[in-house]
Parts: sequence; C-alpha cells; structure tokens
Amino acid sequence: MADIRFEHVSKVYHGGIEAVRDFSLHISDQEFLVIVGPSGSGKSTVLRMVAGLEEITKGNLYLDGKLINNIPPKDRDLAMVFQHYALYPHMTVYGNMAFSLKLQKLPKSEIDQRVRWAADVLGLKEKLDRKPRELSGGERQRVALGRAIVRQPQAFLFDEPLSNLDAMLRVQMRNEIKKLHQQLKTTSIYVTHDQVEAMTLGTRLVVMKEGEIQQVGTPQEVYENPANQFVGEFIGSPAMNFFVGRLENGFFQIGDLFFKLPEQKASFLKARGYDLQTVLLGIRPEHIIAFSEGVTDSATVVAKIQLVEFMGAETILSFLVGGQPCLAKVPSDKGWKAGEQAAFRFQLEKSCFFDAKTKWRIDKAGS
Repeated sequence: MADIRFEHVSKVYHGGIEAVRDFSLHISDQEFLVIVGPSGSGKSTVLRMVAGLEEITKGNLYLDGKLINNIPPKDRDLAMVFQHYALYPHMTVYGNMAFSLKLQKLPKSEIDQRVRWAADVLGLKEKLDRKPRELSGGERQRVALGRAIVRQPQAFLFDEPLSNLDAMLRVQMRNEIKKLHQQLKTTSIYVTHDQVEAMTLGTRLVVMKEGEIQQVGTPQEVYENPANQFVGEFIGSPAMNFFVGRLENGFFQIGDLFFKLPEQKASFLKARGYDLQTVLLGIRPEHIIAFSEGVTDSATVVAKIQLVEFMGAETILSFLVGGQPCLAKVPSDKGWKAGEQAAFRFQLEKSCFFDAKTKWRIDKAGS
C-alpha cells in the first residue's frame, strides 16, 4: 500500500489539446479517492497517467515517494479494473484470476492460496470452475475485481467499472467495492461520471471540469459547500437551484420579490463588497419547504406548481420564483397536484452565494 502524489501534472495531446491542466493532489495511504466529472473532464486521463497508459506532458507523479513518470506500467505494482470486464472467455473463473500470477511465475501453492482467498472475499467460491458466459454481469465484475486483488498491489485503479451494469446491480456492486476497501484498506482511485457513486464510495471527492480540479473534499463538504456553480449543479440530485438577483441592505431581490437574508450571511457579503451587486443565490431543492396553505414571511413565496414528479417517499415540485425556474424536494404525503398554489419557504441559512461573473463561491460555509 502507498500514497500517490501529483505535482502540477498536465497532459497535452497532439494539436495542443490540453486534457489535464496543472493537476496537484496528494492521495493518502489507504484512502479511497473518487474523481468525478462529466465526459471530457480529464478524469480518466488522470487515472491512465497513474497506470502508465498515458505519458505525462508536464509535472511529476510519485508513488510511495518514488518518481514514476518514466516507469513502465508493468513495473508500477498497480491493478486496474476497467469498465469492460475483459475476461478470457475460454478460461474458468479460477483461470482468469490466476492468469497474471502465472505470468509472474509465482509458486502454484501461492497462486492457489491467493485465488481461493479472493474467491472467498468476493463470494465466488462456488463459481471457480465456471466460464464467463455462465456468469451474471455482477459475477463477471466480481471476477474482474478478483483478478485485481489477487495481485495484492500497492493501489487499485477503477475506471468506471459499474457503468455497464443495470441499476440494481450497480447498487449491489457499490456495496461490494466499499466492503472490499474496508477489508483490504488498499489505496484506491475510482473514476466515475455518476455523482451517486461518487458520494457513496469516496472518502474524498475530486470534482473535475475541462481538465481542471474544481473542488476537493469529503462528500459532505462538497455537497453542503460547493466551491462554484458547476459543483453545485453537478453534485446532488436534483441539482442545486440558482437565481440571478441583487443584494441590497440585507435583502436578495429576484424580480419583485425580496428575501431577507440571515444577518451573519448578509454582513459577510456586505463586508466582501457585494452589497448593491448582482449575484447568484444557490439553494438545494431539499432546503425549500412547501406548505399547502399560504404561510408568508420574508423567506416565503407563493407560487403555482407547474409540474409534479412523484419519487416515492419524496416528490419534486417545479414552479417559478421571480420568473426563474425552481425545484423543491418535499415529502409526498400532501398529495401535491400541478396547477395548485403552494407556499414555499427558503431555508436561507443553508443557501450559497456565487459571483455572477466568475461563478465561484463568495460566502463562506456557515455564514
């Protein structure tokens, strides 16, 4: 097991296409780090540079304190689990898991011990004599995991390993991977575009966009205190609501509506020079409370429900605030209907403010 350190790492492809820009990060020993972002954000390129499958254009990459920029992939002592299982169809589960160990010319007794140990950990003991075609998708992915863990590497690299599974299997395999990390405690980097996977698996998240790190933090930190508008939109389902409005003397104005801000938040924004300025207010749908009867105060707006999305225990309500779209995530017990009026109270103490031009956060956590 080992720590991994990036120092100002960049990747530039032919034609000057910069896939990763000035990436600096320290991944601690035994950490499970998730890199999350949309397609084209550079997250898989980062992983492939760690694996040695992509050359580093600039900067340095260290594994357990050793510079590995020019070390071949086979000598890095890392194990990668891919999106596609890439199992040998003519080999049994045992054969697939033992293959890399045979290439290392390990003793047969040690190979057998490692394979059976991995099969026991992954619940594959009864499947060792089966071929991949006889397995379910989840079982094939467990074989791919087993092929990686038998190597007992310094670190695991996961490249969107669950994207080919259906929703139920993804949940099951997320739990398998989390339990596996808790048991083995091997340093892991997991790449995904799925923010649910990121939130449930990672001890820390790295949110990327267009080759650059947008925010690093625990899932809770990233969710509750997004560093910019992109993070607020990308992390969380539904995404954070954003409203363009004006700050003035402790109020936030949207159209002809005025919301009185918590005093501490208003004072902080004024001290930063944002009074009498246009800004973005962000608030998560679950921080908007709906009432079937009119309840009015300086944080409440009455609006007509435009759309109702029933999600089981919760319902998503769509409506307009000052002409701008808004979503509220509320309990389903009220039997909400499109077309009816409702009062919506904004929990402004949980709101976030962003610069209207740069889109970066301008109020501190808890202010």
